Amino acid sequence: MRRSFTAVLLGAVAISCRGSDDGIVPPARAQRAAQNQALNTSRRTAVVDAATRVAPAVVSVSVTSRRRVAEQGPWDLFFLPPRSDQLVQSSGTGFIVRSDGVIITNQHVVAGAESITVTLPDGTDLEGKLVGEDPTTDIAVIRIDRQNLPVAPLGKSTDLMIGEWVVALGNPYAFLLGNNEPTVTAGVVSATHRNILPNSNQPGLYLDMIQTDAAINPGNSGGPLANVLGEVVAVNSSIFTGGGGSTGSIGLGFAIPIERALRVQEEILRTGNLRRAWTGLEVGGQEALQNGRKEAGVSVTRVAPDGPAARVGITPGTVLVEANGRRLRNYLDWEAVKLDLHVGDAVTVRLKRGNREETRELTTGDLPTSTATKVTVLRGLTVVSVTPAIQTERSLQTSKGALIIGITDEVTRGTGLQEGDVILAINRSLITTAKQVADVIESFGSRQMFRIFFERNGQTIFTDLVFR
Repeated sequence: MRRSFTAVLLGAVAISCRGSDDGIVPPARAQRAAQNQALNTSRRTAVVDAATRVAPAVVSVSVTSRRRVAEQGPWDLFFLPPRSDQLVQSSGTGFIVRSDGVIITNQHVVAGAESITVTLPDGTDLEGKLVGEDPTTDIAVIRIDRQNLPVAPLGKSTDLMIGEWVVALGNPYAFLLGNNEPTVTAGVVSATHRNILPNSNQPGLYLDMIQTDAAINPGNSGGPLANVLGEVVAVNSSIFTGGGGSTGSIGLGFAIPIERALRVQEEILRTGNLRRAWTGLEVGGQEALQNGRKEAGVSVTRVAPDGPAARVGITPGTVLVEANGRRLRNYLDWEAVKLDLHVGDAVTVRLKRGNREETRELTTGDLPTSTATKVTVLRGLTVVSVTPAIQTERSLQTSKGALIIGITDEVTRGTGLQEGDVILAINRSLITTAKQVADVIESFGSRQMFRIFFERNGQTIFTDLVFR
């Protein structure tokens, strides 16, 4: 840059020797013009170019949802009016990935949405339709009725280098900032393949995340993280804060790899939901990781009979040391491998039995709960019979009962039951199949009280209910 500036300056000096009467620019003015041009050129950095490429495809996502503000006890009746609910508004960010109005955002941005409004950078408000969502990956897909929209350039996260510049775009604090242009923050890739343990503020698992020190603030969730080429490499998702709460960035931001987000989006658009791949085995190590102990590999604790793992000879006690080329240091690494598998994918695992290492290749299948016969009770409760395969899939203590795989908010308010609970008994009747739940409950008369025993997180709990 310095050589170029000198050449321009010398040229101006040489020409000025001819005199100013011929309309030649004086040396001082030429020097200032050259300096301004050089400064303007230096101002337009790679970060500026990256933000310019991505910003037209960044949208604000405003959500209206109904949330409970006071707990109702399990003594309340089925189908109570939602007196303790109120409409609340929240906001996040999304980015357009198809010109016909397909938008990617975080699932936690649209969770429980009754209405969604998408605001384009020019201030246009459009109704957003939730096409599908996946809480496990924290990805949701929205569609708006608009054509020929600007699309965010897409890159890849697999070749990111620690320390390279990245740009986060989003709409922090929604409309409090006065306009609809996305906020841009810059930082570096701090780490890749980060696994975040659940905590009181974030109960879910975030696996294989990209860590960045680019500021990600409330409202940025669902926005793009781009490299300096202006290519989206990840979806901004979560932050760590000084107080462990949900406000204020301290330079620990995390983003979901773009490959995962696109896989979820494509399957949702194709089928309306996401088929989770099943390996048919369960591993241990949660306690060791939470206690700070590091162990090589992950130990298989349970194998579903006739499941994918059992069919290739994997048994309880086997130690998995590698899967699809990824070294397994703890159970989170194994969960990260599973998260990006499709149904029918082959998984090459290297395992250890004693001092001997072997390689096996298993083929994933559908989750047993997705193929099991479903029984609907009272229009708001869906259960399936617990089988050995489902016990392994859900890490259940019990081998019998009826697993709740779907429940409406109304039934949850009225009973205290939740998705994932296993109904073990109703009064003195042991429950071994899903159909029994429907038969027993539908046999009760008006104002009859009954007690439900159920398993939740490995513990047996009971609740008393009554019908009107």
